Amino acid sequence: MCGIVGYIGNKKAEPILLEGLTKLEYRGYDSAGLTILENENFKTLKNKGRVKELAQITNPENLAGTIGIAHTRWATHGKPASVNSHPHNDNSNHFSVVHNGIIENYHELRKFLGEHGYRFLSETDTEVIPNLIHYYFSEGNDVSKFGFLKAVKKATEDLTGSFAIGVLSVDFPDVMIVVRKDSPLVIGKGDGENFISSDIPAYLGFTRDFYLLKDYEFAILSKNTIEFYDNKLKPIQKEVTKINWDATSAEKNGYEDFMLKEIYEQPTAIRETIGNHLCSDGSLQFDELNFSKEFLSQIQKIYIVACGTAMHAGLSAKTMLENICEINTEVDVASEFRYRNPLINKNTLCIFITQSGETADTIAALKLAKAKGAITLAISNVEGSSITREADFVTYTHAGPEIAVASTKAYTSQITLLAILVMHFAEILGKNSEILADMKKSILELPAKAEQLLSDFSEIKDFAHEVYSSKDVFFLGRGLDYNSAVEGSLKLKEISYIHSEAFYSGELKHGPIALIEKDTLVVSTLTVEDLLEKSISNIQEVITRGAKTLVVTDKELAHSNFTKMIKIPETNKFLTPILSIIPLQIFAYYISKEKGLDVDKPRNLAKSVTVE
Repeated sequence: MCGIVGYIGNKKAEPILLEGLTKLEYRGYDSAGLTILENENFKTLKNKGRVKELAQITNPENLAGTIGIAHTRWATHGKPASVNSHPHNDNSNHFSVVHNGIIENYHELRKFLGEHGYRFLSETDTEVIPNLIHYYFSEGNDVSKFGFLKAVKKATEDLTGSFAIGVLSVDFPDVMIVVRKDSPLVIGKGDGENFISSDIPAYLGFTRDFYLLKDYEFAILSKNTIEFYDNKLKPIQKEVTKINWDATSAEKNGYEDFMLKEIYEQPTAIRETIGNHLCSDGSLQFDELNFSKEFLSQIQKIYIVACGTAMHAGLSAKTMLENICEINTEVDVASEFRYRNPLINKNTLCIFITQSGETADTIAALKLAKAKGAITLAISNVEGSSITREADFVTYTHAGPEIAVASTKAYTSQITLLAILVMHFAEILGKNSEILADMKKSILELPAKAEQLLSDFSEIKDFAHEVYSSKDVFFLGRGLDYNSAVEGSLKLKEISYIHSEAFYSGELKHGPIALIEKDTLVVSTLTVEDLLEKSISNIQEVITRGAKTLVVTDKELAHSNFTKMIKIPETNKFLTPILSIIPLQIFAYYISKEKGLDVDKPRNLAKSVTVE
């Protein structure tokens, strides 16, 4: 995720842009840049590092322009570096662009533009955008402001993926054009000045009046006017939204807590993780790994090593690796792996998962694996983190910064990336092509299905109000559903301080059922078709003993006698943990809120565990 800002007015743009970037730095913190349009020329400055590093190389005396765009980057395509930082300009320096999102088909667009004489300086997907705009503007015969808009529209029609875009042109020094699809963008309305931003907080100190753009809505901004157009470039009217947040709420983009905000950000985080590795045509991109069939065929065993939530994501990967790739896989807790002398060698692939890339136990486990000759692959959410410098290979989720201690979007992004990685391995090995075809189709549908889940969770909120005083909660599941059970249980205990445990449903009669009494709350996930009847029977066993039950399922269970049933969309069976966990995250959130607890900062827990 990245943050974009823009300003057009009568004041110097540079300090206003830097202030906006500082407010958005949580969205991206590995590089930053700005373009000021002055005397019909671009002054583009960018730098690796945080916004303060960018501020150190700007000279306000040399940046007197009153129109500009700026960007703080969280690297996706291309490592953090000045050349990969935004803004990006076209070859002729006629157009300058900032972009938040993922252009999934940028390989094809680079090839097309290359055939028409365009060259590329960066590794980014974004650089195709200003060059596409230049191509269409040059091809057209309308050299007016509206011709500029038409060129932007034609360029966006070629883009597959997500984007929020701000564009400047030296040919039109008094306007800025913006458009969005699946990435946030707001327009702030001032007095003789206007603003654009990924998030309202960036310019809440300048205005309280904002326009909220919908997908494929365009706007032309001048210092005094804002013109809005639909996807056919027909003029439209939009109502201004008055924002009355305090500073703390503004940082949370209007959500009461960071955790709730991050739950809502999961469709975008999943979408951006997909967009980095799975193209819309079904092709898989893992250039950073470059694994061959000969290499993977030599792998005799895979260890997935992680802590907490990341380890739970690994459980789903184990099922996929064994069923699709047919490779023996073991999941281990990092703090145990490093002390039990694991049997690993040069034919072992060890995958280490950590959101921060700084988890001490996981880094130590990786060093142990390397010392024993294993091949190591790190999966992290943070470019340049410690574990990424230690591993033989690295690939990234793209969840964006996660502030709340209890992980939500990092977890679903991890499973998403692991699923794509498994598909990549299977393709190389020539395994289960029919399963892969369905998985590719299904995974591309996941963001929309996650959005559907998040559209209304009033039932979960109401049920949380009924049961928040529970002293003990038990989670049940079979197969992949058990993976959701352990993660759902962890979320509940992390932020509500309720004693919670997860069990395999089939283990009930081997001890845990002794704990069930009247009004004990039992939560179960039912998505595994082959085990459905057995799982329902296990739930009936606890109902018979007086338990209250919450069931999350993608099946039609019309004759159930569960206390509460939550329906989720159907998807490929290997991908169900990505959707089934969302209601459990929401349930844990509202239990904690009912108890009046600090959801974002639960007691005794830290976001990044950098000590053993």
